[in-house]
Amino acid sequence: MATIKDIAKQAGVSIATVSRVLNYDETLSVGDDTKKRIFEAAEQLSYTKHKRKQQKKNAKIAIVHWYSEKEELNDLYYLSIRVGAERKAEEEGYQVLRVFQDIPEQTLGNVEGIIAIGKFSQAQIEALTDWNPNICFVDFDQSVQKYDSVVVDFQQATVSVLDHFIEKGHRNIGFIAGEEQFSDDSANIIDARWLAFRDYMKRKGLYDKKYCFSGKFSVKTGYELMVRAIADLGDDLPTAFFAANDSIAIGCLRALQEQGIAVPERVSVIGLNDVSVSKYVFPPLSTVKVYTELMGETGVELLQERLLAGRSITKKVTLSTDLVIRESSL
Repeated sequence: MATIKDIAKQAGVSIATVSRVLNYDETLSVGDDTKKRIFEAAEQLSYTKHKRKQQKKNAKIAIVHWYSEKEELNDLYYLSIRVGAERKAEEEGYQVLRVFQDIPEQTLGNVEGIIAIGKFSQAQIEALTDWNPNICFVDFDQSVQKYDSVVVDFQQATVSVLDHFIEKGHRNIGFIAGEEQFSDDSANIIDARWLAFRDYMKRKGLYDKKYCFSGKFSVKTGYELMVRAIADLGDDLPTAFFAANDSIAIGCLRALQEQGIAVPERVSVIGLNDVSVSKYVFPPLSTVKVYTELMGETGVELLQERLLAGRSITKKVTLSTDLVIRESSL
């Protein structure tokens, strides 16, 4: 595991700055560019698979992000996918055009194919197809079985967390779900983790709606929702919470600590994604390892099969997950 000193050296900042950024210290006044350098350094240093770079191909691919650059800093899951895709593309010798949601269309040029990271409405898919029909979607199981995709088995991930809690004797288990919309605001997106949690807890006879909360996938939202849960539930606060991603979980940890609620002795918290910062927060966050870098890599590999081998049959790759127990849960 890379140390905070390693990250500080690569990002060109002080150790103290790295520590405060990785712990989402809101009292720290630092620009988004600095945060981005630190988060990317943390991801790159945790990314141990290195291959010899191939000779430059006379081909450019676009990596299109459904987030703006600023939004990406609040959800490092997608930053990690992007880092994996960019690294793999560069290793294979491709030129990379990085496109964020807030980049004007006139900056787009000719590309051989597209890696689309995140979730896209039908209108957005059609716009991407007009640009180039060779598209691989990463973290989006689009309904039209025309494009390649790389997704995560969130059903398996959720069940593994709940089984762990139940085996440890927890019965009052809360969930903080994430809410998303397509970036063109055309529709809400249903969180697969929420559906899996609700259905599995009902089958176990443990579901209680009052223990469930939802909001954006951010540290701020996790903090605010946990503060509300503490105020609303009082002594009935669940002994365990599953958070839909690590950002939410990190916010939950801060709220619990500020309220003097012992983690994990009184409340256990498990997140999802295992982003690089989850190892550096206090206490180190239990989470579900999602192989985000591999998701990005696999997207590039699928696109390359289309470009070089001429494959026409659609592929969908579903990656499994692993439960990682650290110090935030019993």
